[in-house]
Amino acid sequence: MRVARLVLSLSVSFPVSISLAAQQTATSSPQALLLLQQSLRALVGGQTLSDVTLSGTARRIAGSDDETGTVVLKAASSGALRLDFSYPSGPRAELRSAATTDALPTGAWSGPDGAAHPIALHNLANDWGLVPAFTVANALSAKNGLTTYIGHETRDGQSVLHLRASRQFPQVRGNAANLLQHLSEMDIFFDAASLLPVAITYSTHPDDNAGLDIPVEIRLSDYRAVNGVKVPFHIERYINGTLQLEITVANVVLNPGLSVSDFVPSTN
Repeated sequence: MRVARLVLSLSVSFPVSISLAAQQTATSSPQALLLLQQSLRALVGGQTLSDVTLSGTARRIAGSDDETGTVVLKAASSGALRLDFSYPSGPRAELRSAATTDALPTGAWSGPDGAAHPIALHNLANDWGLVPAFTVANALSAKNGLTTYIGHETRDGQSVLHLRASRQFPQVRGNAANLLQHLSEMDIFFDAASLLPVAITYSTHPDDNAGLDIPVEIRLSDYRAVNGVKVPFHIERYINGTLQLEITVANVVLNPGLSVSDFVPSTN
């Protein structure tokens, strides 16, 4: 997966200056918060969703490589996520842990040889947008979160409501604070009628330049109700405008009871 390696095998750190005096944070717009609340209600209703496992087929495109295999996607409301692929060329995986009060998130990717490679911290600043219920819930509950309603738009011929979500870092000053907020930024586009997310965009970055944006777009469609929860059965990931991953979901398990160990890379 050459394209995936370009954007996921990143291992660079960047300087952060801590201010002795906390900076003030901006306030989310009431319209944005209401839209998130309404969308979350449309996604999960009155259900409690702590984790989910999706399985199905996956198509991988990287340059001249174009192959189809299977995928198991595991995700938790904490932000942890894991993708395990089985392709004719061999197994592949991408995963991220959840941030805790005393530890930053970690991530890794692996190719057919099974060796785990770290993902740079600056590409773990958001949840990758593959499970919209968790993306919306996390935008609502993020510490020092900032959500802004952009407006009513037409996107790919569809009427959508556009919202931008990010995190603020009041203990960090200057350009470092702006960079950190930018790294966490995600744009969410909701179907204007159903309020279900239909696209999520953000940026990933090369390993040696956290300030260089590479656009990522997640497209979500074919929502179906599973025990009262709306799940997209078709997920696409575009990197720099090119389709890189297509997932067709065949099976959904809600609240399977995933643990921290489900999001730990192999030690091959």
